[in-house]
Amino acid sequence: MRAGRLLSILLALQSGRRVTARELSEQLEVSERTILRDLEVLSGSGIPVYAVRGPGGGFQMLDTFNQSVPSNPAAPASSSGRIRRVRVRLSPTALQLAQLTGRPDGWRHRPNATQPDEEADWLEGSFRYTSSDAAIRDLAALGPEVEVLLPTELRSALAEFGSSIARRNRAESQANDSDR
Repeated sequence: MRAGRLLSILLALQSGRRVTARELSEQLEVSERTILRDLEVLSGSGIPVYAVRGPGGGFQMLDTFNQSVPSNPAAPASSSGRIRRVRVRLSPTALQLAQLTGRPDGWRHRPNATQPDEEADWLEGSFRYTSSDAAIRDLAALGPEVEVLLPTELRSALAEFGSSIARRNRAESQANDSDR
């Protein structure tokens, strides 16, 4: 893929040493001509790449160029280090709230999902989440009008979150009742 190859070339150039088209072509498993075209694209997009001829020559970036690219591109964090999807059932009320707030983001309806009879008007779908904490916040905002189907660990975490809210509020209401 060209974008990945361009990024790999840029990272190699940021090391500060000269690299040859042959070294890059062997590393990226493409022809030297492809590397030369890619270097031309980088140069044309404002990356100050220059060639040094002769023995010990190669390609290098100007020292004054300080735009750094992280060696490991940042990805949204989750407990497993990747973006995941959560499958849920939403009541019509929760769906309206989700559409109004825009949370959870990236909702996709599953039109062929079968629903239990008591929840015939509920909709099944999924959305992407980057961390369990973010998913729990988005789902808790929908209240009891949402049911997490998958992943089961998120379902358990949301249930525990709801239980902790109930315990906290129960304790406060009991304290208030005893003060009266």
